[in-house]
Amino acid sequence: MKETLQLNLSDPTRLESLYRSDKSGFRKAFFELFPTKPADPIAICWYERLQEESTPISWGKGSDLLVILIATAVATFIAKIPDFFSLKPEEFFPRNISFIVMPVLAGYFMWLHRLKKQTILTVLFIFIACAIYINWLPGNFDNDTVILSCIHLPLIGWSLLGFVFGKGQLSNWGARPAFLRYNGDLIVMGSLIVSGVMLLTGITLGLFSLIGLSIEEFYTQWILIAELSASPLIATYVIRYNPQLVNKVSPVIARIFSPLVLVTLVAYLIGILIAGKDPYTDREFLMLFNALLIGVLAIIFFSVVEMKRTTENKVAHWIIFLLALVTIVVNGVALSAILYRIGSWGFTPNRLAVLGGNLLFFINLILLARQLFRQLRGQVATHSIEEVIARYLPIYFIWAVLVTFLFPLIFRFQ
Repeated sequence: MKETLQLNLSDPTRLESLYRSDKSGFRKAFFELFPTKPADPIAICWYERLQEESTPISWGKGSDLLVILIATAVATFIAKIPDFFSLKPEEFFPRNISFIVMPVLAGYFMWLHRLKKQTILTVLFIFIACAIYINWLPGNFDNDTVILSCIHLPLIGWSLLGFVFGKGQLSNWGARPAFLRYNGDLIVMGSLIVSGVMLLTGITLGLFSLIGLSIEEFYTQWILIAELSASPLIATYVIRYNPQLVNKVSPVIARIFSPLVLVTLVAYLIGILIAGKDPYTDREFLMLFNALLIGVLAIIFFSVVEMKRTTENKVAHWIIFLLALVTIVVNGVALSAILYRIGSWGFTPNRLAVLGGNLLFFINLILLARQLFRQLRGQVATHSIEEVIARYLPIYFIWAVLVTFLFPLIFRFQ
């Protein structure tokens, strides 16, 4: 359907025929193709039409469900490795938490897109090499470089997932905003599924306790682990076959939270001045400051990629632009604080990692704010803002690779 739709995007009669023959398939294929044709009048008309129409819930195909079940079994096995091989969970999960979700999601998309065998083997090899490396690293979690590797490794797995999501095409710029959009949808749908899982767990344990049967240990160690491992897979499956469920929810969430975060961030900066907090000498406060920065940056990214799902709204664009400006101020404070700490006490693995991350954020925010301002003045289209994000994402991947693999060697596993 997607290929046929792409060939007939300029033929209104053929588009109507395709839509009537398979409404669900047409809708799914269209929303995947729309980011590549944001200014096409016919595409815009169909976008508005499909946004307003209701589509019945689709439960997909049996083959997809079978793949989901197999992937869930694999994810559950990975999560249970400490039990199977008598490993300490507090040592296993910090190093391997990303391998519970990322490889199985990547495997699902590899199967979905029918990627070439060479691409599949390359991605699997990288995942396996990363798993071997992170578990080979000597030292415990008092070791700064080990902690940094564990923190940055999930970003490498996330990047591999994005590569597979884009059908293994490095030059497929249009797939990168779509991948960010998928992540936003996954957070929304995954949160709902996890909430349902926890509610089901509470009801199940309560019902069995009423009849005198204690199943807490078995349920939490097996059933709950399997349910939580399956949550991102089920969420992805639902998003794929029922995009209409989140196509309207995610933009609303982005629209609501953007002004709230802006107000909160401005109030927070004023509160820092009133409270006399000093990020230059307070290490813990600086760490929290950087965590805040990452969270706000993520909200900006998701808000930008959700713009196309909504009608043009200058107020929303101004809010995102102002949020970017305030975040630049926050980033500037964090950057100056880490430079001050390096100048006063020298380089350490943590300080160098924070410095590099802050520099990347600072440059990205400036480029993004510049494009947002130009878009508000009508000088560029919305897709040019997405292009800034798309072209910058690989830089984060390269930095994650450097921190994960080279920092332990440079600093001799300190």
